[in-house]
Amino acid sequence: MLIKVLLIISILIQTIATVYALRLVRTTKYNSVWILFIIGFSLLSVERLSQFIVADEGSYLEHWWMAYLGVVISVCLSIGVMYAHKLFKYIGRLTRQRQMLNKRILTAVLRTEEKSRSRFSKELHDGLGPLLSSAKMSLSALAREEQNAEQKEIIANTSYVIDEAIRSLREISNNLSPHVLNDFGLARGVQNFIDKSIAMHNTKIRFSTNLRSERYDTDVEVIIYRVICELINNSMKHSGCTAINLSLAQNGAELALDYTDNGCGFNPEAMMDCGMGLSNISSRINSLGGSVDIKSAKGKGMRAAIRINTKGEMIPTGKKHE
Repeated sequence: MLIKVLLIISILIQTIATVYALRLVRTTKYNSVWILFIIGFSLLSVERLSQFIVADEGSYLEHWWMAYLGVVISVCLSIGVMYAHKLFKYIGRLTRQRQMLNKRILTAVLRTEEKSRSRFSKELHDGLGPLLSSAKMSLSALAREEQNAEQKEIIANTSYVIDEAIRSLREISNNLSPHVLNDFGLARGVQNFIDKSIAMHNTKIRFSTNLRSERYDTDVEVIIYRVICELINNSMKHSGCTAINLSLAQNGAELALDYTDNGCGFNPEAMMDCGMGLSNISSRINSLGGSVDIKSAKGKGMRAAIRINTKGEMIPTGKKHE
């Protein structure tokens, strides 16, 4: 009877160990060594069960130490698996905490960056803008007086320079903090940037979207806008492309951004840290908990697929960001 009790205890312990091992298969990314452990535990359980079924009390009493040894082995292996399970759970918890901390730090950095951009934009617009406008008004008043040809030419040239300075100031201010994005939303902001890009380059940009007046959390709108600007600028500066296709769509709770160009292509892994902004794009999207898939090859252009879960990030239509 004692032998059978020991066998039952051994079977139960090995079964529990097998269950713990099975729960760690996904954690260990289906590692073959761990799978072999599971097979070994299962076979040991089958062996103990078969021994229990055909147990002969007399024969086992002659080798009583084998039954005790089997229980000890089962206990040791099971304890090892249970501790491994706790260790993996602890490592996973630390990894999640580190990811959350990195996300919070990156989000704080991006928000600080956008606040600085907005402050600089406001200071340029409200500070330097009126000064240039005053200079233009004074110059216009001076132009109404009698002047010789040389003086008129100087005044005309100076007026032209001031006009260019005002135009550049507005462009810089808008690039720092796009007013269309803040006032009218993501789709209008992106379309406005594309219109300006087309005016300065020969590249054809096709933009399709099902967004209308939808508004999102400020972080989502600003980051998606910056990512699109980065992608377009990279294509125009580095790829030599003649056509860009951009799609921005809200599909249920997912915001999908698909981008392609017909440029020269590149190696995404090699270019991740070589100044093309790919790592910056990845970091920005990761701060929103989204995914980035960038594919490219020499002579085959590039494709970027970005997905972001916007559940809880959308703002009711008609409301503006504060």
